[in-house]
This record gives sequence, structure tokens and C-alpha cells, in this order.
Amino acid sequence: MFEGNLVRLRALRAEDAEHHVRWRNDPEVVRLAAAGDPLFGPVTAEAVRTAFEGKLRLVPREAAVFTVEDLASGAVIGMADYRDLDPYAGVATLGITIGEREFWGRGHGSEAVRLMVDHLFGAYGLHRLELDTWSGNERAVRAFSKLGFREEGRLRAAVLVAGKRYDRVLFGMLREEWAH
Repeated sequence: MFEGNLVRLRALRAEDAEHHVRWRNDPEVVRLAAAGDPLFGPVTAEAVRTAFEGKLRLVPREAAVFTVEDLASGAVIGMADYRDLDPYAGVATLGITIGEREFWGRGHGSEAVRLMVDHLFGAYGLHRLELDTWSGNERAVRAFSKLGFREEGRLRAAVLVAGKRYDRVLFGMLREEWAH
């Protein structure tokens, strides 16, 4: 478990599936988190439960999914993950979704990412962390930049949202850029 001033990251539990079902069936969460990707949602409770069986068995040396809780209330507000951890190359990919709309724009997602960065650079001694979003998710682009991630590239017009094309924005942070 990792704790900041606003959020706590804890291990995923089977009962967290109900929150994931709600978020993945919220069109605005799907639009922002996955650029409207129909593979993200809408989704049935049964599909989420099946996926959770695998997520609950992830090996932390390779990947992990954490539940993001609001520290003040204890409410489950989102999820954060890392995946594709390559100990040889010293690289991992991060992801964040704050599913509860009332917590958007209040710093909870940024702090969750910072806690993940601290954990991965600290405990695993990684050299590089990566994440991405789409150019229409301007709040995420700003937040990642403020956290010290650098925009490293764009896949032009690689994302289709509601009939309009957006760039996929790629970010990276090197260990020596980590402000801890």
C-alpha cells in the first residue's frame, strides 16, 4: 500500500470489480480513459469479473493493478497500473483512470501517478517509465507534463473519437529526471 496526501494505492480486490463495471459503462470515463475505445466499454459485469480473475493473479515483477482510494473518505475512486515491466531494459508502462467524476481535476490522479513513479523507480530501480494518452484529453496531457514526464512523440491522427481524429501522445520519464 502506498499513501500520499490525497490518495492511497492498495492491492486490487475482487469486490473492486463493481466499480470497474460502473466506470467502464460511463461514456465520459470511456472517452477520456480510452479515447472511446469500444474494447474498454461498455462492458458486462461478467466480462469484468472474468478479466479480474487474471488481474488478481498478476505477478508484481511484471505487472500490477492498484485501486485508488480517496484518503479523506476511503472511497474507491479509480485504478492505476503498470505493465510490460522489463527488468533487463529497466522500463515499464503506467496507466491511470479516475472513474469518479467528482474527483476529476483535483489532483488525485496526478498523485496516484506520482506514487507509482516513486514505487517503480524506488523499489524496482527502473531506468525509464512510459505512458500515453490522446491529444483530446488535455487534462491528462497537462498533468503528465507537470509530473515531469516529457512528450516524446505523437502518432498523428492515430485515435478516432466520435468521428474526429486525434494524436496519440507518448510520454517518458528517465530515472535521472525523477524528482523524489
